[in-house]
Amino acid sequence: MAADMKRVIQGLVVAKSGDKTASVLVERRVMHPRYHKFVKRFKKYLVHDEKNQLNIGDTVSAIECRPLSKSKKFRLKAVLKTGVE
Repeated sequence: MAADMKRVIQGLVVAKSGDKTASVLVERRVMHPRYHKFVKRFKKYLVHDEKNQLNIGDTVSAIECRPLSKSKKFRLKAVLKTGVE
């Protein structure tokens, strides 16, 4: 992986985690090694939201950046779809 390539994740906002931070749930589908079925794997990332514009239920895209805190390493790229709330 090249040093200048930034990871882009896409997921659902599941919580507002303090000021300018949102928790985003990312789902990926992987092939099970034994059963050869696709299974879902989930991981939560903390995303920096500079303008505090995210709400629970939004679908967002986030891009990797320098570490902003101990666990926050992504910043908001775009809001793809607004949620219900």
